[in-house]
Amino acid sequence: MQELLGRIARLDPSASLGLRVIACFDELMVGNVNTRALLAAAASLAGCVAGFRSEVSGRTVRIDPRGHHADGVLPDVLPDFRQDASDGLTVWLERYGERQPNDAIVLERLALAIRIRHGRGRRSDHRRDLSLLLDREVDVQARCVSAITLGLRPGSRYRVVCAPLFAVWPEHPQGPEDVVPTRFGAIHALVLPDGDHAVSAAPSGVGVATEVEDLHHSFRTALVALRLCDPPAVGSVLADDFGGLIGLLADAPDGSFQPDVALIDTVMTHAWGAETLAAVVRSHSLRQAARAAGVHHSTMQSRLETVTATLGFDPFDGYGRTRLGTAYLVWRLRHSRVLDLPAPTTAP
Repeated sequence: MQELLGRIARLDPSASLGLRVIACFDELMVGNVNTRALLAAAASLAGCVAGFRSEVSGRTVRIDPRGHHADGVLPDVLPDFRQDASDGLTVWLERYGERQPNDAIVLERLALAIRIRHGRGRRSDHRRDLSLLLDREVDVQARCVSAITLGLRPGSRYRVVCAPLFAVWPEHPQGPEDVVPTRFGAIHALVLPDGDHAVSAAPSGVGVATEVEDLHHSFRTALVALRLCDPPAVGSVLADDFGGLIGLLADAPDGSFQPDVALIDTVMTHAWGAETLAAVVRSHSLRQAARAAGVHHSTMQSRLETVTATLGFDPFDGYGRTRLGTAYLVWRLRHSRVLDLPAPTTAP
């Protein structure tokens, strides 16, 4: 499949993303996610509101690219952006202007997924319980009830895996899953037993292990781990690799004042800034950092002097190491691009 994607991307740059759209909806259909989740996926992939209408029930659902219900009155939808999914079922994209390269395939796959979803016999569907389970604002007793409904055992430990809707899953683990709204947009969330967290999805983040009542914390740390991914070099990140820092990062308010992070911005203006800081935060000495960066120790010494002068502290001395490591990770989170939809010209 990866070879096919590569070949097609070279022949037709827009087709690579098209196949990612197909793979995304295939995964969602396998996971039997609900209508809202399918619309959230379509909206995220298309970058505009996606809608659904059932003539039988009179139900209309409109979801924006961040996975939330769209505000306002349903506007007139152009015929090119509307498709019948089945008798009495219609889906659409609320796009105004020229059709984007993958609008047609997003609409086609959404219609197929909706048709399959609503063509199945009525049966109990507890998918919404996962969203409740991962929401720390929900009462703990309600979260535990949701966990039991999903087949999770109180007292056992689990991890949440987070991935964008365009992630590639060479192997799909079995476990409760759904597409859930977050402040970063719609995210594919999956719950796995603690000992079964080797995930090959790229990109993805694996949260810390917790019991069911604290899976909201695993979810937040998985989101941080996902945002620290740097594909294709690193396809999946384990939250455990960052120890207690991952919890602090997960609970830190967005946009909080971080003076050390602003200083990191200054260091990053140097051509060597990124590789130097990456080497320093992973090393115990100047010489080890030089080896990690692939430069002579005297070159690293010169760079480190500039870094120290800019930051106002020695990154190898006392709390300086912790300050640099924390600021560096916050800087990476604020500049993360892992959730951006891959450009059509990007080969996998």
